[in-house]
Amino acid sequence: ADPYIERIKEQIEKFGFETKSVGIDAGYNTSYICKSLWEMGINAAIGYRRSNRQKGSFGKYMFRYVPEWDTYICPERKYLEYRNTNREGYREYRSKESHCSCCPRKGECLTEKQACKSIQRHIWEDYKEWQHLYTLGDSGKEIYKGRKEHIERSFADSKELHGLRYCHLRGLDGVREQCLLTAAVQNMKKIALHVWRRFLRQ
Repeated sequence: ADPYIERIKEQIEKFGFETKSVGIDAGYNTSYICKSLWEMGINAAIGYRRSNRQKGSFGKYMFRYVPEWDTYICPERKYLEYRNTNREGYREYRSKESHCSCCPRKGECLTEKQACKSIQRHIWEDYKEWQHLYTLGDSGKEIYKGRKEHIERSFADSKELHGLRYCHLRGLDGVREQCLLTAAVQNMKKIALHVWRRFLRQ
């Protein structure tokens, strides 16, 4: 199981949080996490993971998936049909070479070594698409904005001001100890700042 899901379940059970939404970065944008959050009734505003495709070439978003037919349709309205499913749960959809060979947009879609287009879709990808739609909505945008303002700033402070950019102790226990001590120091600073502001207002 993914450690993120185990961690959020532990927080909910331990502290009694009524978690309805979360804001997480692109590193957690996996089919498993999206599915698990859906089953827990939690909305997720998730960062976008950039692909490694060449600039100007067709991305997966250019191909429309039709669930009723279980097929993809390319910008030139040709079908990419299902071929197989690998052990990791990815279903492969592939076009016909005869369609791609004479396509006027072949140079934008295929590399020099490719004879036809191939797209992979995870068996749980519907959950990723649902979370993506939530991220694009007003509520999702607000949550992700808050994540960047609060969580990213905290990470930056821990690395730049408290030495968390590098591990100073060996092993998982040592790294865990360093992270917990760093978090404790940051929390004490926040408490001290909060007390000082209340004192000034009096």
